[in-house]
Amino acid sequence: MASQDSKPPNHAFLSICKSLAAGGIAGGVSRTAVAPLERLKILLQVQNPHKVKYTGTVQGLKYIWKTEGFRGMFKGNGTNCARIVPNSAVKFFSYEQASKGILSLYRLQTGNEEAQLTPLLRLGAGACAGIIAMSATYPMDLVRGRLTVQTEASPRQYRGIFNALSTVFREEGARALYKGWLPSVIGVIPYVGLNFSVYESLKDWLIQTKPLGIAQDSELSVTTRLACGAAAGTIGQTVAYPLDVIRRRMQMVGWKGAASVVSGDGKGNLEYTGMVDAFSKTIKYEGFGALYKGLVPNSVKVVPSIAIAFVAYEMVKDFLGVEMRISD
Repeated sequence: MASQDSKPPNHAFLSICKSLAAGGIAGGVSRTAVAPLERLKILLQVQNPHKVKYTGTVQGLKYIWKTEGFRGMFKGNGTNCARIVPNSAVKFFSYEQASKGILSLYRLQTGNEEAQLTPLLRLGAGACAGIIAMSATYPMDLVRGRLTVQTEASPRQYRGIFNALSTVFREEGARALYKGWLPSVIGVIPYVGLNFSVYESLKDWLIQTKPLGIAQDSELSVTTRLACGAAAGTIGQTVAYPLDVIRRRMQMVGWKGAASVVSGDGKGNLEYTGMVDAFSKTIKYEGFGALYKGLVPNSVKVVPSIAIAFVAYEMVKDFLGVEMRISD
């Protein structure tokens, strides 16, 4: 049988397009399913510690529903999907390509043509994919955060994705579109890396050991794969969450409508000179626990979101007839 590298160019290009489409669809479906929790998480991360509106997951969701209605639950989701669809497409595709490259180098180094990716190598491939995807779509992530946080009472009202992008560029400069990029990249290394590593390694372990007869003919059920994705998401987001909080706060700096981000003494908008300064001021004014604000709704969101993304990606690729799988 001919190798994948010997396939006609048109066939290879179509396979790439299908793989990107599968990743994009998986990202859009998984993120929309948990949009209300995503918005609540961001609101908890950046809310004024002296004027608390959201005290928990259930209370926060009820408050949003009461004050903003159904549309408020999904505010910012259009922007979020506009970001997550290309991000997810690039992330899954980059992981597959990085995995291939790393595996080839590993086999060459060990001299073992039958060698397979180890959990550590998968983590490296996932980290590469996360950095590429995050960097490619970061400006969208920044404006998505601002659109999600703004309310009817916000002094500044962005009218949509492109209005927000152009306004930030005009009023704050091009560099402002990448505020918080460093903690984002640092955070994405363990987050995306662990997501892929745990998901793939856990699947392999279940298939090889077949505990409780879970694996049937080297295949796992959708429910089992969802559980693997949930475990991967939980571990990854718990490790990387403090960096996500700092990223959000840095993104709000310079925004005239970010009245909810204030200094510990409540006298004005808080300015950060960098990632370390943001960590320092957050802990100084609000305590170490502030680094995990919004963790509960985020955990409730991440568990189904990551699980749905992995399984949806594999199912869409099967439907589209793409031979290449994450584990290959």
